[in-house]
Amino acid sequence: MNDKQFVEQVRGHPEMYGLGSTYHPTAALLLGFNQARSGGLLRGFHEWLAVREGELSSQHWMVRVLAQALPGFTFRGFDSLRFEPEQERQAVDHLFSLVLEFLEVRDDPWALTSTYAQYHHMRISLYGGDPAEMP
Repeated sequence: MNDKQFVEQVRGHPEMYGLGSTYHPTAALLLGFNQARSGGLLRGFHEWLAVREGELSSQHWMVRVLAQALPGFTFRGFDSLRFEPEQERQAVDHLFSLVLEFLEVRDDPWALTSTYAQYHHMRISLYGGDPAEMP
């Protein structure tokens, strides 16, 4: 089973993975799977999100995805995440859509290279100077 098939299976059968339709456990499962794959599942996801949005951010992707899925969302820590069931569904759907869209880019060497180049250009434009000195 490749990464895309895994994500599609989790999306289609969350109960098989002990998930309901809640965002935090779903994102945590993907994060854990990413760790199990030595960072291979989501390698480049942060950069891809920045390029896709046209905005650099130090926010973790879990927070960025929530902000995209739920307009008006303000992050106050994971302990304070309380959403209505419809909001949870929107956030989970958006997460899976983004990850699957990203996997198409990640699996295309030219598209991924382009993403990294665009991300690098955004950082140079913001910080200027030597990339080694950037935060």
